[in-house]
Amino acid sequence: MRACVVHKAGDLRVEAWDPGLPGPGEVLVAATLGGICDSDLHYYHRGSVGDFQVRQPMVLGHEVVGRISALGPGTDGPAAGTPVAVHPATPCGACPECARGERNVCGHARYLGSAARMPHVQGGFAQRLVVPADQVRALPPGLDPRRAVLAEPLSVALHAVRRAGEVAGRRVLVTGAGPIGALVVAALRHAGAAEVIVSDLLDAPLAVARRVGATATVRADRPDDPAWPDCVDIAIEASGSAPGLGTCLRRVRRGGTVVLLGLLPPGETGFMGNAVVTREITMRGAFRFDREFDDALSLLASGLDVDPVISHTFPLTRAVEAFDLAGDRTRASKVLLDLDDLRQGSA
Repeated sequence: MRACVVHKAGDLRVEAWDPGLPGPGEVLVAATLGGICDSDLHYYHRGSVGDFQVRQPMVLGHEVVGRISALGPGTDGPAAGTPVAVHPATPCGACPECARGERNVCGHARYLGSAARMPHVQGGFAQRLVVPADQVRALPPGLDPRRAVLAEPLSVALHAVRRAGEVAGRRVLVTGAGPIGALVVAALRHAGAAEVIVSDLLDAPLAVARRVGATATVRADRPDDPAWPDCVDIAIEASGSAPGLGTCLRRVRRGGTVVLLGLLPPGETGFMGNAVVTREITMRGAFRFDREFDDALSLLASGLDVDPVISHTFPLTRAVEAFDLAGDRTRASKVLLDLDDLRQGSA
């Protein structure tokens, strides 16, 4: 078996990988497709995501679909051969956050392809992976795995939209039109947002945002563009940049809500605190997701229009090429890895 492993910044390898055998309560998944996320790119380019540093070789990837290959001893789960999506989080189930139903902020959670803990949690860009049985979801009938692989990032978007509160009939600004930002647009439109204005520094991602439902787009580096809204009810920061946060705070109305979704650079980030006070702006973080995963699969099965978000597919053997392209936002949106050892993928 092979896997896509990061060793340090700029050092990504496709190498032999032994996932081991599933134990009680676990399943072995034959992965078929994986989606490259911004966090995977950060581990590749920077050797870190936020404050999480790569300190040992780590299989990347947390957006994964596949088939059940085997069940561990005494394990209840989908039968071998069942197409499944993998929920990447394993909350502890015992902390105060888990008890309150806030499992996505569990301080003891394990997440596929994350360097937040030592030893690191190995990820899903492997031809086989072992996960707890309760982390797999049988795909709804008729759901193409190529769409199902978007369940994880769509879950992130759904959680951010829920953190925003009531969005039906509201005017919303989204800063950042990468794959997550585009999926936020789709989630907002599904939730009934009246207007969704999207900003980005590049034309290509803005074109994707329009295809999934943005009512207007604007270049972030053109402050005098008349397409900028005077004010919005809600702003969702999906670029992970201090300028994007500043734009949200300037454009949201008095008493409005700003949701911070994109992870900002490590350390402290300054922001317009006085504006938050004098205009009574509500600021909320949105981190990962929990039960939104099942909702995401249902929405994808029902035909939510997110297909434009996927731009390329590469076989695992060309993972470095796939990662290099995924980092070029002028050419690519969501790039997939074909992990299926029973077929040969192509770009």
